Amino acid sequence: KSVFLCVSLTILVLNKQKWHDIHVSYKKSTFFCYSAVVVRERKTWQEALEHCREHHHNLASVASDTEMLLIQKELKEDGTSARVWMGLRFLAGGWMWVDGQPLAYERLKEWEAHDCVERLHFICY
Repeated sequence: KSVFLCVSLTILVLNKQKWHDIHVSYKKSTFFCYSAVVVRERKTWQEALEHCREHHHNLASVASDTEMLLIQKELKEDGTSARVWMGLRFLAGGWMWVDGQPLAYERLKEWEAHDCVERLHFICY
């Protein structure tokens, strides 16, 4: 069972100097969805990255409180309390997400750096 976090863009049009919603039931909309999946296989960080890219999309990244809450919910539902791999890596002197998002989320106090050859469960999206 996966929980999806989806965000759609609200479309407003200016008509006779007033803003009106466009009813998107018949229009194309752009959606951004995020589904976290806990994988209970022990892999190195690189193996976890390859597994996520082959079977899902990528190792999970966290750019907001909402994404963090979704991941925490999945871990709780799965019963996972141990450490898990995420899509954060140290490369060229700095931390970065594997999906290219900037490292802007600042509530990472509970996170720890580990040797990348350690075998852990991991979270994909």
